Amino acid sequence: MKNSANEQQVIEQGGFVHTVFFWLKKGASAKDHEDFIHYLQHFIRSSEFVKTKHIGSKVGSKREVVDSSYDYCLIATFHNEAEQVKYQDEPVHHEFIKNASHLWEKVEVFDSQSML
Repeated sequence: MKNSANEQQVIEQGGFVHTVFFWLKKGASAKDHEDFIHYLQHFIRSSEFVKTKHIGSKVGSKREVVDSSYDYCLIATFHNEAEQVKYQDEPVHHEFIKNASHLWEKVEVFDSQSML
């Protein structure tokens, strides 16, 4: 079913989108993956500043422009950049890093602000 432009949801102007890609350490066990997902879900569910959230895993693609090298992706939106700054300092964010950082080898973050 095709969505019309009127049916598409828009992040309001000034809204902040925080996109994080995680690569777990090579040889990570199934338990390591399970633990990582648990820590990430607990953190995001506990955040008082996240407006919308998406936790996902990579999807294989044959398209050259798609980077499928990561293991997990987090997309969190905020009302504005100030809310995202507060999120960075939340105790649950620091707890997530403390509990899960030993599981990853690489993290990349892409932040953007809505222009619409």
